[in-house]
Amino acid sequence: MKKILTGIAIIITFFIIYFLQANFFTWFTINGVMPNLFVIFVLWIGLFIGKKTGLVCGLIFGIYIDILVGKSIGISGIMLALIGLIAEYIDKNFSKDSRLTIMLIIAASTAIYEIGIYVFQIIKWGINIEILAFLKILLIEILFNVILSIILYPIIQKLGNFVESQFKTKTILTRYF
Repeated sequence: MKKILTGIAIIITFFIIYFLQANFFTWFTINGVMPNLFVIFVLWIGLFIGKKTGLVCGLIFGIYIDILVGKSIGISGIMLALIGLIAEYIDKNFSKDSRLTIMLIIAASTAIYEIGIYVFQIIKWGINIEILAFLKILLIEILFNVILSIILYPIIQKLGNFVESQFKTKTILTRYF
């Protein structure tokens, strides 16, 4: 029952993040660049719930975003699914208790997402390669996401630990029963 309620809360949180991304953060931009809350959210799902859930949520949320605002359907879903999948492997090798680790993971995930989207746009639409303009946008978005992760870290950590206790079972196998 708690898993179902947590799943419903994740879906509601996605729509709240979509509302914030589409309405609130359009007022707070730096050179027209907004933070990407979806990367942070899918990364959070992958870190605290697991790679299968992160992969599925990233794919579904990304396709939904593409349907609403994207030029082509699927690329955001693929990239967010990749972020959800990578998050589980990061969870096994790094500590989620360190604020610096979370900031670096968010910065790297934002870079992976944006580079993937940019490469796809170059291949699919044949846009001109403008490395300096792209790097400027990328650095601003990474800075925005890292600042938001600093502000939201206590919430990310507390909710993450609660959700992790619901979804991940930590069983210890002993030699003798």
